[in-house]
Parts: sequence; structure tokens; C-alpha cells
Amino acid sequence: MYVETTEDIEVTVKPFYVPEQSDPKEPFFLFGYTVTIANRGVSKVQLLTRHWIITDGSAKVEEVRGDGVVGKQPVLEPGETFEYTSACPLRTPTGNMRGSYLMVIGERRFSARIPLFFLRHPDTFH
Repeated sequence: MYVETTEDIEVTVKPFYVPEQSDPKEPFFLFGYTVTIANRGVSKVQLLTRHWIITDGSAKVEEVRGDGVVGKQPVLEPGETFEYTSACPLRTPTGNMRGSYLMVIGERRFSARIPLFFLRHPDTFH
């Protein structure tokens, strides 16, 4: 589990390998991750956009930007959390991801950091 807090927005990521949808012989490795975004502050906040930086085991970098997450731009009242699960395909058995969410409180926008987290096929732990 990986955690990063920016201006009272706590982002927690739990990555996992998806063996039933992977084929190492191809090579094709599917990694899932569950993100929990918690509003630890005293003001309502909304997630507007996402920015991911994905690096595979060959140091190939891909950036992904878009509106919201899983088709939503959640609004979090103080103390509320939003959780979603998504996936990332890689051609290597290892990699990492990091990024940020553009958040807004009233008229003020800021970037909430997504912690650097690692994607690893179980065989790479030996």
C-alpha cells in the first residue's frame, strides 16, 4: 500500500497483478490498482482531471491525461472517501506509476499527488 497526502487530500494506492488476464509469453502483463481518495480537510473538494506517468521495466514512459477517474468527477465532503479500481497493461513484468489529480476547492485549484507505486509480476520477487 502506498500513501501520499497533499493539502488534506490523502491518496492511497493498492496495486495487484491480474494473472487470469495476463499472458507472459506474449508478453502481456495486466496490473490492477485500487485508489482511495480521502478528504481529510474541512472544505468540499472535487476531482477534475487525472495525470498518470507510467514507466515499464524497459524505462519506456507513457503519460495519460483525462477528465475525472472511471468516468466520474467525484465531489468529496469533509471526511468522505472515493474508491475506484482500474488497470494498466504492460509489456514487461515490472513497472511503476505515479501522477496527480487536479482538485478544486471553491475557486482554488491544486494538484494532489498520486504516490509512486510499483507493479511487479509475482515471479520477480525471487
